[in-house]
Amino acid sequence: MRSLHPEAVAAVQSKVLFSKAEEQLLTRVPSTPQPSLETFQDLLIRHPEVFYPSRTPKALQLHWQLLRQYHLLQDQTVQPLPKGDQVLNFSDAEEMVDDGKLRDVRDEVLEHELTVADRRQKREIRQLEQELHKWQVLVDSITGMSSPDFDSQTLAVLRGRMVRYLMRSREITLGRATKDNQIDVDLALEGPAWKISRKQGVIKLKNNGDFFIANEGRRPIYIDGRPVLGGNKWKLNNNSVVEIASLRFVFLINQDLIALIKAEAAKLAQQ
Repeated sequence: MRSLHPEAVAAVQSKVLFSKAEEQLLTRVPSTPQPSLETFQDLLIRHPEVFYPSRTPKALQLHWQLLRQYHLLQDQTVQPLPKGDQVLNFSDAEEMVDDGKLRDVRDEVLEHELTVADRRQKREIRQLEQELHKWQVLVDSITGMSSPDFDSQTLAVLRGRMVRYLMRSREITLGRATKDNQIDVDLALEGPAWKISRKQGVIKLKNNGDFFIANEGRRPIYIDGRPVLGGNKWKLNNNSVVEIASLRFVFLINQDLIALIKAEAAKLAQQ
């Protein structure tokens, strides 16, 4: 304490709690009229043995105001609680409250935040709905350990150098996905696709089990080295090489599943 600055010492001493003897003297000061600082200065002079040495008239005045606020002065009285049948519990008081007279305060800030959050959630839901069709084609990363085997839902695979696209519906679209254009097979995942049209082509599975690719873009699609111009289509065989703007893929057909589809088509034709 001796090494501290005098102002720091004064700040610490000013926070010393009041003793009971000090409060007893303060409670004797009448609640009315409002006492001045000279009143509390006179208390300090007349009772130096009671008050802490660092007490100031202003500190005494503030503590006296606190005592008056809680009706702790000697000339203040606290109204006794009612007795007998007049005592109301919380339930009785609640029943007496008229809900119709209660004021419904609108919180405009809260309402605005709820509206913005609701609008954001609806926008996210719409985006998810737009991306549902992407599940028709699953994109797998290709590693040296990846298996070429098909599952029971994959009709064919468009296999590239970086990724492979699993075709799980009878028709899928190929191209370059943008914010306003969603397609099934985003060729940008394989490599540079800025030369590819947003909707470059469509691969369809016919009822007879044959796959065809239709070019709907401006650049030609090469199938086994043969160009397929815009507006034309070409049959895809197993292991056909599909080249679109320097991106090369191998088209693999799930022979077992296609055989089942052909068998079902033959049965329907006989009926």
